[in-house]
Amino acid sequence: MKFAKYTFFVSGIYGLLVLLPNYFLEVRTSVDNPPITHPEFYYGFIGLASVFQIVFLLISRDPIRYRPLMVVSVLEKLSFGLLAALLYLNGRLDGPFFLGGMIDLFLAVLFAISFVVTAKADDRP
Repeated sequence: MKFAKYTFFVSGIYGLLVLLPNYFLEVRTSVDNPPITHPEFYYGFIGLASVFQIVFLLISRDPIRYRPLMVVSVLEKLSFGLLAALLYLNGRLDGPFFLGGMIDLFLAVLFAISFVVTAKADDRP
């Protein structure tokens, strides 16, 4: 159970540290990448992704109670990780975003392992 607690806690903190500064980096992001033409998508992504980091922190508090959310968390990580891999393979994604996607795939694996190792402790019918 400690594995799941640490995995989700570290993931949640890491995610907030990576995501929240982006609220103040729209102009810089537009300089380094194609211009942001739809700020609602940009800020919507940051907001939704940040909320999921809070879900990870919640899971870390009581992995057994919130074990069903682990499956959703794996899907959340796969949704960007797999997309990043496919886009990179097609030459449509730069290295830093690809690295972020690979971190998400790695976390998806850790979340799946957390789901499996907490099965023994989950005594619900």
